[in-house]
Amino acid sequence: MSTYFAKKEEQQRRWYLIDAKGKVLGKVAVAAANILRGKNKPTFTPHVDTGDFVVVVNAAEVVLTGRKETGKKYMRVTGYIGNEKIQTASEIRRGPRPGRLVEQAVRGMVPHNRLGRKILTKLKVYPGPDHPHTAQKPIPVSL
Repeated sequence: MSTYFAKKEEQQRRWYLIDAKGKVLGKVAVAAANILRGKNKPTFTPHVDTGDFVVVVNAAEVVLTGRKETGKKYMRVTGYIGNEKIQTASEIRRGPRPGRLVEQAVRGMVPHNRLGRKILTKLKVYPGPDHPHTAQKPIPVSL
């Protein structure tokens, strides 16, 4: 008997909806990363994108435990020499993209290679309760 390897062409993509309001950031990110990679399916293959689409709503209202709201630092580079921007989680939350907290957490949980970058294109994060993917009929995920 040979080992089954999933093929990219055979995958049936589904859409899942995660409501992050009042949920801990790490738990939301783990659930999203597992669905994005396809680890919730019996046909999971590590080197093939077998995952589904994930829509995260209310990302601005995700909860950080302990003193991470003011103590955890996020760094980004502008592209110019010496221009590193360091922000705390509360500063990111007040900024123009509060969903970046969820994006960064999920990015750290997927592979750091070509496959990981491809997987992250299926993550859709929205700071409020509205999203434009109602036509895809996303399945709600309970955490």
